[in-house]
Amino acid sequence: MDPDDTPSAPMHEGTETVEVAGSMIRLGQLLKLAGIAESGGHARALLADGEVRVNGEIEQRRGRQLSTGDEVVVALPGGDHHLRVS
Repeated sequence: MDPDDTPSAPMHEGTETVEVAGSMIRLGQLLKLAGIAESGGHARALLADGEVRVNGEIEQRRGRQLSTGDEVVVALPGGDHHLRVS
């Protein structure tokens, strides 16, 4: 294993990998970048409703910093949407 590689859980089938510039991105920005949230207000509403999990735990902070390997699951009417930060 390369020293820069970090072990992570296997990805859920259908997980979308989202490439980010730099090593960190805020959760609200990720939701917009991935096309899940149309705006910051929409991202805030998803979070306030408890529809977003980061690494398996409900997250309500739009400013939560995410880094490579973090997994985000958003509960949407059509089913869960899985994202992995890359």
